[in-house]
Amino acid sequence: MAVGKNKRISKSKKGGKKKTVDPFTKKDWYDIKAPSVFSVRNVGKTLVSRTQGTKIASEGLKHRVFEVSLADLQSDEDQAYRKIRLRAEDVQGRNVLTNFWGMDFTTDKLRSLVKKWQTLIEAHVDVKTTDNYMLRLFCIGFTKRRPNQVKRTCYAQASQIRQIRRKMVEIMANQASTCDLKELVSKFIPEVIGKEIEKATSSIFPLQNVFIRKVKILKAPKFDLGKLMEVIARGKAMFFVQPLCGLGLLSFKHLILLLRSMGTTARRTLV
Repeated sequence: MAVGKNKRISKSKKGGKKKTVDPFTKKDWYDIKAPSVFSVRNVGKTLVSRTQGTKIASEGLKHRVFEVSLADLQSDEDQAYRKIRLRAEDVQGRNVLTNFWGMDFTTDKLRSLVKKWQTLIEAHVDVKTTDNYMLRLFCIGFTKRRPNQVKRTCYAQASQIRQIRRKMVEIMANQASTCDLKELVSKFIPEVIGKEIEKATSSIFPLQNVFIRKVKILKAPKFDLGKLMEVIARGKAMFFVQPLCGLGLLSFKHLILLLRSMGTTARRTLV
């Protein structure tokens, strides 16, 4: 008689099913804090695996990029077409401190701007801010009919397009190279640069819907905690420092070093 498998014999527990562990039990929630240039500071929350051995949780959060609508950052639905990118620069307690890392337009906004009977003019320029951020700014604009014009179309000539593009590059370079990143971001929100381009090019050809449609950060300076805290401090950042000292995460010695590395404005705000 051949010896075969007896199906009635129950299998040992060795090959049984493993218990499914919920992966969220090993993760923690962190609060994302936006720079002080925006009116809403609490952007949202992000998940990261807890510190285990050599794998530190804060290291997994650093340089993480978050995309947020400007409508949420400014509590203004009219700004919903702008997408702001924020990069995590430092982690303090359960707070992730972020800095500006780029801007873009939503696809539906860009598509709505392009129409018949007008000329689309685009320009881009690489520029360095006073705090050594290398940016690439992209500008877009459209021609419009002159006052009392009967003709339906408003096409610009090639020579006029070249002149307008030259003006766009010149204004973008002047506006960005004379200020730091924080001041430049504050110019994007009310579209200061776009309005200046419209005014400067009105003698060449009248323009409408002139926007800085995209901003890319090509190169960032070496991370400086003092500078980041100065940006945060302008928006009353003491709520970051106090909990850290209380929990023992920031010693008195480190706090003194941090205050020394800050600017005068930041120290006054903290005090």
